[in-house]
Amino acid sequence: MTTVAFLGIGLMGRPMAENLLKAGFKLNVWNRTLSKTTPLTQLGASAYASAADAVADAEIVITMLENGPVVEQVLFNDGVADSCRNGSLIIDMSSIPPEMAKHHAKRLSSLGMAYLDAPVSGGTVGAEQATLAIMAGGGKADFERAQPLFQALGKATYIGPSGSGQLAKCANQAIVGITIGAVSEALLLAAEGGADPAAVRDALMGGFAASRILELHGERMIERNFVPGATSRVQLKDLNTILDTADAESLTLPLAKTVRDSYQAMIDNGLEERDHSALLLQLEAINNTRLNDKPERNGTA
Repeated sequence: MTTVAFLGIGLMGRPMAENLLKAGFKLNVWNRTLSKTTPLTQLGASAYASAADAVADAEIVITMLENGPVVEQVLFNDGVADSCRNGSLIIDMSSIPPEMAKHHAKRLSSLGMAYLDAPVSGGTVGAEQATLAIMAGGGKADFERAQPLFQALGKATYIGPSGSGQLAKCANQAIVGITIGAVSEALLLAAEGGADPAAVRDALMGGFAASRILELHGERMIERNFVPGATSRVQLKDLNTILDTADAESLTLPLAKTVRDSYQAMIDNGLEERDHSALLLQLEAINNTRLNDKPERNGTA
């Protein structure tokens, strides 16, 4: 039985870890707030107060953490890399800058470990249903080694060398952020003109504008359900990574920049913990209007 250490039990991490347990992996879990591991220990996982202790007997280590600096802190400052077994496979499923992923790959290789950057898309629904899209960068042999694990979480695609998985995630988040903005504007335009936005969404789902964002986040907007599956704060972080990466490649991405600025304004207004579909709220604020009169659900007290 393969022993997996899972570091980071958040909105995405918990259902992912549950699916690994269901698939028969022996699981060690760690989170800075240890109480978040309790539901997993009730399912058979072993919880550790120290990330370094959690990885000591693991053949595969998964990090699912908030951002690049946190990943670097846990891997290299909190003793994880020093505590891993020689030949272990580190899979970072967080969303971090591509250049940082390349740096981590080189550093871990020098310590005798393999590394994949394998961020995911699909949100909490995909994590719960084990239908995540997994974008992997690194060695092809390491990707094949990770296949049994990936199959328990969703569908994995090998993108290319280290950093490529994170580049694919940047592409994903550019499409997600820009499309959320487009859906927000389209539904508000329809409502202001006197159309029923729910009926407009239903009509568009049968045409060329159909998308997963229109389906799921369009419904969230209409129901005003902004309980986070993915927070606006994390979407802003990803958009900043996209623009930094583009700048390094001497690219100008005007749509991504416009949407980033809208998310920044939204977060400046205190909405950082709303679902990223709540970009609608920023559009409503600047137009002094509302899509509909339904009460907002946001998961706060």
